[in-house]
Amino acid sequence: MNKSSESKHTRCGFIAIVGRPNVGKSTLLNHLLRQKVSITSRKPQTTRHRILGINSDAEHQCIYVDTPGLHSNQQKALNKVMNNTVVSVINDVDLILFLIEKTNFNEGDHRVLELLSKTHTPVLLLINKIDLVKDKESLLPHINALSKQQDFNEIVPVSALGGHNLRKIEELVKSYLPRREFLFPEDQVTDRSSRFLAAELIREKVIRQLGDELPYEVTVEIENFQQQESILHIHGLILVEKAGPEKNPGRQRWRAAKTHRQLRQGRHGNCF
Repeated sequence: MNKSSESKHTRCGFIAIVGRPNVGKSTLLNHLLRQKVSITSRKPQTTRHRILGINSDAEHQCIYVDTPGLHSNQQKALNKVMNNTVVSVINDVDLILFLIEKTNFNEGDHRVLELLSKTHTPVLLLINKIDLVKDKESLLPHINALSKQQDFNEIVPVSALGGHNLRKIEELVKSYLPRREFLFPEDQVTDRSSRFLAAELIREKVIRQLGDELPYEVTVEIENFQQQESILHIHGLILVEKAGPEKNPGRQRWRAAKTHRQLRQGRHGNCF
């Protein structure tokens, strides 16, 4: 089958997953792909990079774009870079999944909505974490209020972690894909390298294990990535933002000691 005839029978498109920090964008991506390509934690700013997650069947290729959360505070250079990533993505995709949390709609959500109002790209509003909503009857007036703020193509309550309505989202996404030949091999699940994914997984474990004892500006560089027989040996260098003057030097020493101890345990598998 040549490319022109193939494109008549296949659909392929880019789908951006956007929202304020910590609403479950990476969790949604991982569950839609049925495997982990984007790291998660309870702390905002965990996702920093644009990551593609690719899900293909015989006739459809959904290329999901996991974006960093949009930040209202742009004082930090890191926040500015991540916000610019989000803005550039929403203008170059075929569909947008706008993720919000339960019955909350705060200033961060309004900021995302303001950006989306300037695009002509179809937008599906996904109300995430509905499994945590005790009063399910409160969802209907919330949905009605949201529908008046913008003409969303669809509004769907979901649970990214629990899987509620995710199959429905998959079918909706496919219906918005343009007719186009596949852009990636059918068995490819991300555009990122194994080294990148390894670095991100290490960063996830550091954030989860040490929590507030480490700053957000944690970066991991892979120094060695080598397969020896059936074992993959990975050596990662963990870099943190230089700490400024603290009122409590003793706490700083304790933080450094705890960091050293946890990472040393991680080498033997106890931490990670």
